[in-house]
Amino acid sequence: MRLGEDFIDEIKARIRLSDIVGRSVQLKRQGREFVGLSPFKKERTPSFYVNDEKRFYHCFASGKHGDAFSWLEEMEGLSFMEAAERLSGEAGLSLPAPDPQAAERTQHRKSLVEWMETAHAFYLRALKSPAAAHAVEYLKGRGLTGQDCVKFGIGYAPDGRTVLKDELVTAGAPIGDLIECGLLIEPDNGSPYDRFRDRIMFPIHDPRGRLVGFGGRALSKEARAKYLNSPETSIFHKGSMLYNFPNARRAASDPKAGVKGLIVAEGYLDVIALDRAGMSQGVAPMGTAITEEQLNLLWRAGGEPVMCLDGDSAGRAAALKAADRALPHLEPGRTLRFAFMPDGKDPDDVLRDEGARALSELLEDTRSLVDLLWEREVDHEPLTDPDRRASFRKRIRALVNQIANGDVKEEYRNEFDRRMEAMFGTPARKGGRGEWQGGRRKINQGASLSLKKRMGSQMDKASMRQAIPNPNGRSLLLALIEYPDLVDELIEEIALISFGALDNLRDAVLDACSLGPAVSSSELQAELLSRGFAQDLKRLEGNRGPMRASIGGADASVSVKVGAWRRLCSVYMRQSGSQEQRNELRALAERKITENDSESVRSISEAYRRENAKDETE
Repeated sequence: MRLGEDFIDEIKARIRLSDIVGRSVQLKRQGREFVGLSPFKKERTPSFYVNDEKRFYHCFASGKHGDAFSWLEEMEGLSFMEAAERLSGEAGLSLPAPDPQAAERTQHRKSLVEWMETAHAFYLRALKSPAAAHAVEYLKGRGLTGQDCVKFGIGYAPDGRTVLKDELVTAGAPIGDLIECGLLIEPDNGSPYDRFRDRIMFPIHDPRGRLVGFGGRALSKEARAKYLNSPETSIFHKGSMLYNFPNARRAASDPKAGVKGLIVAEGYLDVIALDRAGMSQGVAPMGTAITEEQLNLLWRAGGEPVMCLDGDSAGRAAALKAADRALPHLEPGRTLRFAFMPDGKDPDDVLRDEGARALSELLEDTRSLVDLLWEREVDHEPLTDPDRRASFRKRIRALVNQIANGDVKEEYRNEFDRRMEAMFGTPARKGGRGEWQGGRRKINQGASLSLKKRMGSQMDKASMRQAIPNPNGRSLLLALIEYPDLVDELIEEIALISFGALDNLRDAVLDACSLGPAVSSSELQAELLSRGFAQDLKRLEGNRGPMRASIGGADASVSVKVGAWRRLCSVYMRQSGSQEQRNELRALAERKITENDSESVRSISEAYRRENAKDETE
């Protein structure tokens, strides 16, 4: 259903955006606007603004901009229609019904949900009855407390053929409605009877928070099915829902959450175990393989969902099935990660046997989707002859071709190519500005006299003593990552400059650019991500606009960008540090340049770091 612009504008007119945003961001009035710390990036100086008159927010730290609808979509992972439903309720409006029949169907579904809630209230009361003593003992044996049962709405379905039916019919429920919502089973011959009997009952809510189904865990060993879910109904579609999703989505949006994104476990009790271990963002697909609709729910909650699976062959098979299902739908910022429990254990077992810390550590030790797929293909058959290697390459190409998003497809292709080169080796070749030996660039270690003059005048006015470089320093590094062709021209200068806490990133850039000819920006970034520099790259992201303006942009020639980089470098060095450090750095650089030995660049870099560390400890 599409909403008209008039209706959307009416919603915006009836609510105050600062009220909506102020529930999760501490705002302070500043003139006609409200200001606060960015909810999207860590900062000390407020750069996030909300304007009630213009009905928008803007974050200068991240560049994010939007209205009340996009705020709920961004912060709570709601779809547009879910956000519209939430905001229309706050505005005192009802979403327009497209036609009278649709309104009737909506009202009927609402009545079915109400009977599900009535049934749930009955199950909750039943758990407190003497007949549920064995159910209570079972729950205690699994480590659940009364508080856990209340939080997750756990109840008990009595062991009687028509106990629930009699209760609801007495309350006025039509038999047809109870059959339609899956509470009763209608046999071919005979009277309808209760679907759930002598079972622990777990309520299942849809993404909007409506109670639409149940999962029942059998207490009798003679039960045909250990777990029994509600059937497909007009309000319950198992493949498009996740157990505990509404609560988990809210937990995942908490900036203090340890694991970012949802955690997908296999069963109800695993989800509850995660919550007891302090991770309230657990969900479960109710005994089925993950579906496309469920993947979209996971990604809607933000972050990178973690598939928490048993470490046995069945768990690995489930992980690979999820990976294959996700592959065509990958987009930047939308992927999966995988955490495997020890063989023979699920999260509930780990929590009871080893404690919450052990479970948390297992969930922090995740595997990427690309790693999982790579290992499967490598283990498929021995790659000992050309035919098998050719088959392996064909399978890898087929996987990459499933990815619809062009940028993600390119990154996966580059990553798999890099791994195949590392596995099978590459012949000696030439390319770019430098010579190639054994597949690696031979860096020119001898610095020229012109370099000495250039760097001498710059270093005479600079100090490298800083934890995180200033914006100009960050722009210098970001330029090398976005335009790797600069590295060939500037390699000695790059090695001479210290970027404080980002020196390791600088070294990784130099190293990665020596791995092959004509390294592209996407290849370089993929390499840096694989080496654990995700946080550093994120730290540089806010400098992309100023960097491009300073360097000249992608359309500028290499010589123009090199000249601009050197000018920016001079400014950066003039802005830094103490005179004593400047003199030491200059003397050290001149000595190493004059020596002109084969290790000069690396020696200078190491000496810089030693001198910086010594100065910081004084």
